[in-house]
Amino acid sequence: MRQVAIYGKGGIGKSTTTQNLTSGLAELGKQVMVVGCDPKADSTRLILGGLAQKSVLATLRDEGEDIELDSILREGFGGIRCVESGGPEPGVGCAGRGIITSIEMLEKLGAYTEDLDYVFYDVLGDVVCGGFAMPIREGKAREIYIVCSGEMMALYAANNICKGIKKYANSGGVRLGGLICNSRNVDGEADLVQAVAEEIGTQLIHFVPRDNVVQRAEINKQTVIQYEPGAGQADEYRTLANKIDGNDMFIIPKPMAQDKLEALLMEHGLMS
Repeated sequence: MRQVAIYGKGGIGKSTTTQNLTSGLAELGKQVMVVGCDPKADSTRLILGGLAQKSVLATLRDEGEDIELDSILREGFGGIRCVESGGPEPGVGCAGRGIITSIEMLEKLGAYTEDLDYVFYDVLGDVVCGGFAMPIREGKAREIYIVCSGEMMALYAANNICKGIKKYANSGGVRLGGLICNSRNVDGEADLVQAVAEEIGTQLIHFVPRDNVVQRAEINKQTVIQYEPGAGQADEYRTLANKIDGNDMFIIPKPMAQDKLEALLMEHGLMS
């Protein structure tokens, strides 16, 4: 079983990418579980056809700890198993703690079954606290993919995440599998992200072009592969799924110094 965490700047499209990617893996016949690690509990919306799932933390608040697995896990498109960690009530507690609680509960209830090929953790935003870093800190996820774009702040975040991966590489055994560029159609985007990947010591595993079919599918509460399986964008996600399934390049990243990152941005015309 491969346990994979998807990180990236907030709003970069991690949840959309994760759900479309896992749909591609399910199409390949892989058994997949997605664990949403975001208090908004919207990491499985497209797979389940809407916000149709009660989060682990909400279930624990309402029912106590004596719960069954089927009260927090639902199956969606392609048989993908879906769990949402959720978070505390607004203004109270630590959202990162919800990730820790959820993973511990899933382990206790036997969710990590032998037939699973993949578990994906869709993690909120940047590595900003111990709770959100938990999947890599404690070795729950051994593979990391960073979703980014050619935008300045997305690449700052990617570089910062690499610092977190490097910090826990020895204790947790975590490795970076590559960057996924979720295109924003900025000038020179593919070349810039490729240059950043090379500097960090990793690969640009796939460049996902921007296509409005993604938005149309989201409005219809579906992944692109389900909504329009013949679309070119569906094939892009299938390609990404195949690349990740066959990936054998896992490295300890070499985060860049700030001035080096800014020099790359300058070289590619983003800071003029």
